[in-house]
Amino acid sequence: MRADTYGLKAGMTRETKRCPVCLSERVSIFAEAGRAPIHTNVLWKTREDALGAKRGEIRLALCADCSHIFNIAFDPDAMEYTQDYENSLHFSPFFQDYARSLAEKLIERHNLYGKDVIEIGCGKGDFLMLLSELGNNRGVGFDATYASERTAGTDRVVFIQDLYSARYSGYKGDMLLSRQVLEHIDYPRGFLETFRSALKVNGSAVVFCEVPNVLYTIRELAVWDIIYEHFSYFSSHSLRTLFTAAGYAVSAIEESFEGQFLCLEARPSSSARAERGDEDLFNRFKKEVAGFSKKYSGKLLAWKGELGRMAEKAQKAVVWGGGSKGVSFLNALDAGRSIEFVVDINPYKHGTYMPGTGQEIVSPCFLSEYRPDVIVLMNPNYAPEVWGMVRDMGLKSRILIA
Repeated sequence: MRADTYGLKAGMTRETKRCPVCLSERVSIFAEAGRAPIHTNVLWKTREDALGAKRGEIRLALCADCSHIFNIAFDPDAMEYTQDYENSLHFSPFFQDYARSLAEKLIERHNLYGKDVIEIGCGKGDFLMLLSELGNNRGVGFDATYASERTAGTDRVVFIQDLYSARYSGYKGDMLLSRQVLEHIDYPRGFLETFRSALKVNGSAVVFCEVPNVLYTIRELAVWDIIYEHFSYFSSHSLRTLFTAAGYAVSAIEESFEGQFLCLEARPSSSARAERGDEDLFNRFKKEVAGFSKKYSGKLLAWKGELGRMAEKAQKAVVWGGGSKGVSFLNALDAGRSIEFVVDINPYKHGTYMPGTGQEIVSPCFLSEYRPDVIVLMNPNYAPEVWGMVRDMGLKSRILIA
């Protein structure tokens, strides 16, 4: 069986394109994921529209100098974020606990009481509202997908339904937040240089940045995190390199959310110089990347077999998780016929359809009637939460972790 039969193509080729982090030209393509839906979190109102969702190529490249991974085929002009974009995770009790513990840690660590907080890419505003509530802070949130009807009114938080740019430099914060945003930006270095102007010039203003952790993707074969929307796939090495090259002094880089996220804290510094961290870890990471393509192809082959066995037994299966992981899973396996429904706890997704494969997204209570034989869970972090809901519904479904 050829390595590219069920997914990424093995082997290394070279293209002349600079790394967006360190600007090196020593960039090599190490894997190709083919064509995938451009947007994974757009709410498609009809199955026909969902099946016609636009697609783009994913060709993952590795920078030999800073270990940054990015989609060399990414087209920023194809990206458009509107109010139909829905990626909130705050309906999950597990995620709510994570968000609250993160907010409490930031408030305590940086004395965020009665301070000004700016969040770039605030989504529907849940986390910024939480920081405002817990620390009595004032907040300003920027996001083109913000929907005013989703957030209870407050005079302490202002939301601007737009992408952040230099035109908003008059807003100044003691903390600048960017959560799950930087990986979408095609020129992250310029982005960081731009939002320096949003920090107060008082020596104590701090940046907090949260991104997906590509080391988790590589080591745990969490391959469903590979989506077109993500231009960048950051390791701690490339994230540190990016911030220091953009003129920030990095004070902390930590893994969070059971290793799935990287969290960085930094401050502007006129003396900061580009650095990338531990050399041994850097070299081990490059070796792990080299073997990733073959392992991913094997995982897709195994799942093709699993879905085939379910079909032979006439078993009903659903996917639990109507976000980017679910979209990636269903499209990579071309599972439009073998799986009819996708379950999601977010009520704003119910009655919409998965891009590329067209499954209807339903609420968890739908399973009481549908009674699937198998539930394919997209994120292991939610396993206890999902097990509890399934048990409470009296279901005996087999739960598989994708």
